[in-house]
Amino acid sequence: MYNQIQNVLNIWHREILMVSIFVGAFILSRLMRWMINRSFLKGDSKIKVDITRIKFFKNAASFIIWLIALGGIISLVPQLKTLAVTLFAGAGILIAIIGFAAQEAFSNIVSGIFIVIFRPFRVGDMIKVGNLDYGIVEDITLRHTVILSFQNKRIIIPNSVISSDTIVNDSIEETAVLEFIEIGISYDSDLDLAIKIVQEESEKHSFSFDNRTPKEKEDGEPVIEVRVIGFEDSAVALRAYVWVKDPVNVFKMHHEVNKRVKKRFDAEGIEIPFPHRTIVYKNHSEKSKL
Repeated sequence: MYNQIQNVLNIWHREILMVSIFVGAFILSRLMRWMINRSFLKGDSKIKVDITRIKFFKNAASFIIWLIALGGIISLVPQLKTLAVTLFAGAGILIAIIGFAAQEAFSNIVSGIFIVIFRPFRVGDMIKVGNLDYGIVEDITLRHTVILSFQNKRIIIPNSVISSDTIVNDSIEETAVLEFIEIGISYDSDLDLAIKIVQEESEKHSFSFDNRTPKEKEDGEPVIEVRVIGFEDSAVALRAYVWVKDPVNVFKMHHEVNKRVKKRFDAEGIEIPFPHRTIVYKNHSEKSKL
């Protein structure tokens, strides 16, 4: 009877310890994240702190705390402890198996560390990875990078993949972006008037800005430069060079300028051509005599 009571007490004691470790790990993880966040934000009043490193350090601290907690819980369960000892007895085979299985996971962790150190992009940057659309970097964890697309979809990319792919960063160093707006007009349209309309509608948009140097202003260079870039089958191709301060607003500016230019072209007689086809009907009766 005494042994049964002792066993029950031991089980309860072990379970209480396991719950305590779990709760302690949860509290310690939240506390560490709060302390890291507070210390970085406090230092931000003196120097500019990169939010990417804050997020990465918080994720790394949580990972280490939960890893230690998992080891403590395993040590409290006899069955798991025995299994762990048995596995470690064959350490050579175990290391080989774990190394092969966790190769990709370690690669992602190392790639995440390199991203934080060399900073090809940061949290808050607008980037394009490979053939994916543009998006805003929302988080960089030990394993993956989270990108918020403009369709409000979160694209989760393993760090090893994003490190080996081509990245277009519109936010690094200088955020200003030069956007090309290309429009075709018919050969019969007034070329000078069309260029003037494109310049006016692009310049007066609230997102565009004057990026001319003092020398260019002195020489009388236009705020928006429009060039004839080629002659297509049915159109003269024009390209406007419009500077935008924030890359996030480029897409909206481009489409709004297109809309305004189309309305001005319609009002002032500038034709935007479309392909024409000539269809030749042969005389079937003559064809049948051959």
